[in-house]
Amino acid sequence: MVERLACPVCGEPLLLADKALRCARGHAFDIARQGYANLLPGNARPGTADTSEMVSARESFLATGRFAPMADVLAEIVTAEPGVGCVLDAGAGTGYYLSAVLKPLEYAVGIALDLSKYAARRAARAHPRIGAVVADLWRPLPVRTGSVDAIVNVFAPRNAAEFQRVLRGGGLLVTVTPSPRHLGPLVEALGLVTVDQQKNERVDSTLGAHFTLESRRTLEYQATLDHTETEALVGMGPSAHHVPADELRRRLSALPSPVTTPLSFVISTFRSTP
Repeated sequence: MVERLACPVCGEPLLLADKALRCARGHAFDIARQGYANLLPGNARPGTADTSEMVSARESFLATGRFAPMADVLAEIVTAEPGVGCVLDAGAGTGYYLSAVLKPLEYAVGIALDLSKYAARRAARAHPRIGAVVADLWRPLPVRTGSVDAIVNVFAPRNAAEFQRVLRGGGLLVTVTPSPRHLGPLVEALGLVTVDQQKNERVDSTLGAHFTLESRRTLEYQATLDHTETEALVGMGPSAHHVPADELRRRLSALPSPVTTPLSFVISTFRSTP
C-alpha cells in the first residue's frame, strides 16, 4: 500500500523506512504504534474530525450488522469491476466498509483515509490488507496520481478533482448517501440533522465535471432498535455535533423501546472521465 502514497508536503513518493514514511526531499511521517500514519500537513487542523466518542459509537453500532446489507452491495459493485488491485475508502471511519469490499478481492489492498485519528486507529486493524492514513479529504490527497482502481465514499465529503486524479483512467467511484427517508420518524422525534431533498442533484453537480453517473439505486429496509442501539446510531453521525448526549437520552426516553425505523441509502456508481 505504501507504494501508492505521496508526501502531503511536496507530492513526492513515500517510502517505508525505520517505522516512518519518508520522501526524497526529507519529509518524514511516523507510523503510530496503533498502525496508522498521520499525513496531515503541519498547518492542518482536524476540527471537524469524528471524536473518540463518535468513533466508539460507530464501532458499536456497525457491530450489530444493521448496515451489513449496504456494505454487501458495495462489495458486489467493486468486485464486479475488472482489475481492482487497490481500493481507496475516502472517509473510511473504522474501516468497516473497506474491509467488506476487500474480503472477496483476494489480492487487493485498501487505503483508508479519514480526518480522525481515532477512526484511523480502528481502520488500521479492520483488515490485514488495509493501510490507514489520517488525511483531509478537502486537501490534495496523499496518494499518487492514477494509483488506485476504485474509490468508495460512504457518508463522507467528495473531492471530485482529487478523486479523479488518484484514480486510474476510467476508474470507479461508488458513493453512498442517506436518502430523505433515512431514519424516518427518528429525525423529528430526536431533532436530528435532516437530509436535503435535492441530495442526489447536489452530488451529481459536485462530481459532474470529473465523473459520469453510471447507475443509482436506493437500498431501504426496516431496522428494529432498542434505545442503546438508537443512541449509538445517532451518536456516530453528524447529529452528534448538534444534540448533546444528555439531551439525546432525554428525547429517547419518550420513545417506545424497541423502535422501528427505515434505513435508506442511495448508492451511486460513477466513472472517471478522461
